[in-house]
Parts: sequence; C-alpha cells; structure tokens
Amino acid sequence: MEWILNSELNVLTLLGSVLGIYLGIIGITRIAGLRTFAKMTSFDFASTIAIGSIIASVIMNTNQSLVKGLIALAAMVSFQVVFSFLIRKSKTTQKIATNTPLFLAKNGEILYDNLAKSNVSKSDLIAKLREANVIQMSEVKAVVLESTGDVSVLHTKSDDSVDSILLEGVRDT
Repeated sequence: MEWILNSELNVLTLLGSVLGIYLGIIGITRIAGLRTFAKMTSFDFASTIAIGSIIASVIMNTNQSLVKGLIALAAMVSFQVVFSFLIRKSKTTQKIATNTPLFLAKNGEILYDNLAKSNVSKSDLIAKLREANVIQMSEVKAVVLESTGDVSVLHTKSDDSVDSILLEGVRDT
C-alpha cells in the first residue's frame, strides 16, 4: 500500500525539491541566457537530456540533496555555455565537435548516397517532404539534414533559386 500512498513528509520533501529545482532552473536560465535549452547542435540536445536527468534524479531520489542537484545543473549549463563559446570562437573546435549539414535532396533529385551516409531512409525523407507540404519533387530546391538531426525542406513552385547564404556550409557528400 506504501507504493500508492506516501507519508506526508515524503510529499512535502518532493514538493520542496520540485520548487527548489524549478527556481534554480529559472535562475540558471536567466544567467546563462536563452540558448540554455535551444537545440542548435547535437551537443545542446544531449545537454538538455542530461539536465532533465539531473532534475529527475534530484526530485525523485530522496538521497540526493537539492544543493547537489543545483550544483550539477549549474555545472552542466556552465559547461554548455563555455562549449558554445569555444565553438563560436574556434574553427578547429567547431570542426571537431559539430556535425556539418548534409544535402539529402537537391533541385528535385534525391541524393541516395547521402541518405545511406546519414542513415536516413527514403521513406523518412518522403515523410519530411509531406510534412513540408511538398506536392511535386520539382518544387524541392534543397533538403538538408541539419547538424541537430532536424530535416529542413526548402521548396517553392517558382523557378527562384535558393539564396546561397541559406546553403552555406552544407555538404554535398
């Protein structure tokens, strides 16, 4: 019966942990900035998952102290801020630590070799095209597998070409 009901002390401890972590997240996010939970790179995504794991551990595990959890959160976010700074300032760090976007389709043609390299199936690509409301393959100017793992679809019914700045840094192979 204890797994259904819990003592009042445990409930109050849980609520206190939730409130403490919530306020800590607000403070840390205000200090670190809006990018804290952005998914700009695969590292950002991994950091967000790690932060969620820390939060869950502190809230659900009564053996974890609130202060220890807040220190872990602050350390994780601080590391993310430093890492983001290094990527922005150092081309070498950027090259080593981040993925380069890759064309999956270009000018209405599916690039099957790039699908294989990126482990994306044709059916996954087609699903993304449908999500983007593509009606004809001839509308597709570019499909890019972004460094975050997201798929961007650039399409239009006109003959306009895509501005080169939008495709800067995207690999053909």
